[in-house]
Amino acid sequence: MIYALFLFLALFSTSCRHKKDLAKSDDPKHTTPSSHQLQEKLGVSKKEINHNKLYSFVDDWYGVPYKYGGCQKTGVDCSCFADNLYSKVYDVKIGRTCGEIYKSCDKVKTEHLRQGDFVFFITNGKSISHVGVYLKDNKFAHASTSKGVIVSDLNETYYKKNFHSAGRLRQSLSWKD
Repeated sequence: MIYALFLFLALFSTSCRHKKDLAKSDDPKHTTPSSHQLQEKLGVSKKEINHNKLYSFVDDWYGVPYKYGGCQKTGVDCSCFADNLYSKVYDVKIGRTCGEIYKSCDKVKTEHLRQGDFVFFITNGKSISHVGVYLKDNKFAHASTSKGVIVSDLNETYYKKNFHSAGRLRQSLSWKD
């Protein structure tokens, strides 16, 4: 029994060692892979990322691996990523599941999406099973099961095919940058 417990702990403790080092640098000429990728995806400058709470949060979490039920930088799922984002950026606690988040929103047409709105997807063929947070120009941040925290485009084939709806949180938010 002790041997099995030791083996389990040894395997568990080494399972997250593949995670990339996302350390930030104070050198303005040096950008981390996440900052560079976020700048390219959104067409914004490093300065805009640093001065926009939402972009700064996404930049900080960019590349964190996906983990079902995870809620930390060692692994996070889509709904916890959205919950953490709302907590840190808007000081608002939202639901912990895609369904809870969906139920707390009013529907919004995609042409009326604003920064911080939610985009919902049905990826399991049954019900809302994925959520992302809208940024701008059809781009949204989310925790992808295959790539971790990334920025994707609503016009990408996979997201277009599985898109369900967009929503805006019912309660009033302070949209600070």
